[in-house]
Amino acid sequence: MATATNAATALIAPAPTLANRQQSALSVSAVQTNISESNGQEVKQVDNNSKSASPKPSNMPKITTTMLNKMETGSKSEKRVYKIVLTGGPCGGKTTGQSRLCTFFENLGWKVFRVPESATVLLSGGVKFSDLTDIEDPPTPTTYVYKDLPFAAPEHSLIDLTASCPRCLANAASKPNGSEAYKFQENLIRTMVQIENTYFELGNSSTRNCLIICDRGVMDASAYISKDKWEKMMGANKWNPVEMRDNRYNQILHLVSAANGAEEFYSTEDHACRSEGVDLARELDYKSAAAWVGHPYFDVIDNSTDFETKMNRMIESVCQKLGIDTGDRLQATSRKLKFLVATLPVDSEFPPFQDFDVVHHYLQSGGPKVQARLRKRGQKNHWSYIHTQRRPNVHGQARIEVKTQLNHRDYMNRLAQRDEAHFPIYKKRRCFLINNQYFQLDIYKEPCHPRCKGLVLLETYSSLSGEALKNCMPKFLNIVKEVTGDPKFSMFNLSLREDWTTSKKFCSSSTHANGKATNGVSKAPLELNGH
Repeated sequence: MATATNAATALIAPAPTLANRQQSALSVSAVQTNISESNGQEVKQVDNNSKSASPKPSNMPKITTTMLNKMETGSKSEKRVYKIVLTGGPCGGKTTGQSRLCTFFENLGWKVFRVPESATVLLSGGVKFSDLTDIEDPPTPTTYVYKDLPFAAPEHSLIDLTASCPRCLANAASKPNGSEAYKFQENLIRTMVQIENTYFELGNSSTRNCLIICDRGVMDASAYISKDKWEKMMGANKWNPVEMRDNRYNQILHLVSAANGAEEFYSTEDHACRSEGVDLARELDYKSAAAWVGHPYFDVIDNSTDFETKMNRMIESVCQKLGIDTGDRLQATSRKLKFLVATLPVDSEFPPFQDFDVVHHYLQSGGPKVQARLRKRGQKNHWSYIHTQRRPNVHGQARIEVKTQLNHRDYMNRLAQRDEAHFPIYKKRRCFLINNQYFQLDIYKEPCHPRCKGLVLLETYSSLSGEALKNCMPKFLNIVKEVTGDPKFSMFNLSLREDWTTSKKFCSSSTHANGKATNGVSKAPLELNGH
């Protein structure tokens, strides 16, 4: 049994990365200055919704020597391998987004690998779902009636169209007679893991910083299969969601379908925009987002802007997580927002959610302007570990936040450097998706300083403001006020053992996610009393 468990864990666990063993969080990766010849060239791949949304040539930011010099930190850091997943509903911009990310990071001197979608690779080999069930005499295109083929997606008018549709496979696997389809779905995930691990190993052996872009990831399979079948599959293979979702990938980017907020640009290759196609696309978009709820770095890139700006926001999100300062080349469109919540509602008031146990430890740092901390985050005794370093950049104005994924051994080694001037912070973190917006609710737990007892804080990233932001907030939460930038709600200050009025370590400024430092409460906070 132990051998089987170890083998299953080895299969789903990410390939060991050099980045996980590095102690290089003290500086942002130095960007190589050998700009590729493709710098500034127009990207030729265009998604359907981009054709109408942006008739002009691509205005993706061009990389200049000045920009590269600005991103240098003054000390060369070790190589980085960064793994992201592009997911989302149909016609959301995944194909174009992959090309834009590839061009942008290649121009910075990074090596970029693009992992193909495994379902497309396997299902293009001739698999037909009628062959994977116990149905006798499956219907043909001439005799096909939708109600006679219960596992087909409703937008398909002919059985042949189901031959390369992962959605139909998942539906077939959920049927009582779908044992073969279930097994194929299981093997599909295993194949995806092996293909991804091949690229992960290539990234580890690269001599340059490496970005690995996965066209969907293993958790996407859970969006189109019943919960009991998914749990059965995970149990049989000794898989767990912390390894599959949190530890395997560094960041998840959900590109919202044009069917949700940009309907006039929604189309598919098989048919023009129609009401049932849009409705189905919205449903699939929500399911694919819900599959990744709980990942610590999950960004929803919606359609609140035009398509070109949407692509820039996507690139900006990756750069923020990597700690790359892009200057004014990418407009800061999304900012981290924090709200004080009066009380915690009962669980039944929430949409589907994921709960995590979270422990933060602040570490001894190299100076008063530097903050370093460890985070341990997990479910059912499965954990992921992150080291975060906040410090001013070389210009001394904007602040850079660098995150490094750790293994358990490195986490324990760094834990010995904890700063005894701070209490550990214990939280229950509840993650959920509502109104196409991703939220994290932090519920502080004991043992803690008295100032943290009963504290509930809601966080989200958004480019919205005013009424637009107010309308997308969870109505079932009693939100007292916005506290973005308020030092009284900074986790660094909340964890201090000393009294704030006498402590010399109290930090009077807070840093937004976009790196702009502010003193005191953020300008024009959103008042949400009564919600």
